Amino acid sequence: MTILYAIIFLYCLVIASLSYGFTKIKKYQSSELPPKTPFTIVVPFRNEVENLPILLKSISALNYPIEFFEVILVDDDSEESFCILSQKFNIQIMKNIRVSNSPKKDAITTAMQHATNEWIITTDADCIVPKNWLQTLDNYIQLHDVSMIAGAVTYECDKSFLHHFQQLDLTSLQGATIGSFGLNNGFMCNGANFAYTKSLFQKLNGFDGNNKIASGDDVFLLQKAIASFPKQVHYLKSETNIIITKPTSDWRSLFHQRIRWAAKTGSYQSMFGKSLGIIVFFANLSLVITWISFLTLQINYTNLLSILILKFILDSVLLYQTNSFLTNKQMRYFILSNLWYPFFSTSVAIYSLLGSYEWKGRQFSK
Repeated sequence: MTILYAIIFLYCLVIASLSYGFTKIKKYQSSELPPKTPFTIVVPFRNEVENLPILLKSISALNYPIEFFEVILVDDDSEESFCILSQKFNIQIMKNIRVSNSPKKDAITTAMQHATNEWIITTDADCIVPKNWLQTLDNYIQLHDVSMIAGAVTYECDKSFLHHFQQLDLTSLQGATIGSFGLNNGFMCNGANFAYTKSLFQKLNGFDGNNKIASGDDVFLLQKAIASFPKQVHYLKSETNIIITKPTSDWRSLFHQRIRWAAKTGSYQSMFGKSLGIIVFFANLSLVITWISFLTLQINYTNLLSILILKFILDSVLLYQTNSFLTNKQMRYFILSNLWYPFFSTSVAIYSLLGSYEWKGRQFSK
């Protein structure tokens, strides 16, 4: 029990630090500066006939001059064709040029060769962008010396436990992301809301060094940028810059998605990110062991409850902070999700070390 308590105590210290870091990143309120920044929005996609029209509709509603942005859709060998209907903004679609084990990285590299603007923004086909997305980014760029900007992503949920479990999981990741930036140890971001300059991408030699890993088009580029140009990388904490995306529709898809996310942790350049991943894994494993010990009568109810309450309180603080920023909606199924999460997370972590995963109808190995 001493080891279990020590691990949980270390985990609580880390979460408390991230909560403090979260408060260090102040909310940004955009001003009424005239737009100056041209953007190229890059959207890699595969089999997204249903989602792309929704994304393009939200882009067409952007509060930003259409002559200041273009959209590049990169088709990664879709099994069904997508035709662009007439749009009032500049948009083009092209085939992905595959040169590595990572389709998404190849798609971004392909788009980079055709982008006419210095600032590149990546997002996903199943997203909805807020109307002041580009305006907020432009204002921030005008007022700061920056070459890379990470932004927030949240889910659009129905009332199911599956959706709200994903929302709380993503909320914890977003909280860790913002908190780590506040501690000057940023190591994670989300490619659905990620902006950087073409010149920075070229200085970093793009995805060279990690293109054998199928995922990680966002975090590896971020970590390379922070290692080389730390002052040029910022987190934009603004409620007008939050991207909305879709949760997965079943547990199997969620499991494989989280395996894909977890599989790249061992290749992190950031020691802070690696250390955090290890601490979180052992904390969740400790909770699983604690439950097993309780059910096999090796520990009593008091020991179990004390560990659960300790973790619950610290998790609640970071999740409440982040949820208030992302959605400001009630955290449904919070207790049930908190109880189920250690089993789910531990299974994902172990499987990511041993197995392969599915992504967009294709099989990938670690």
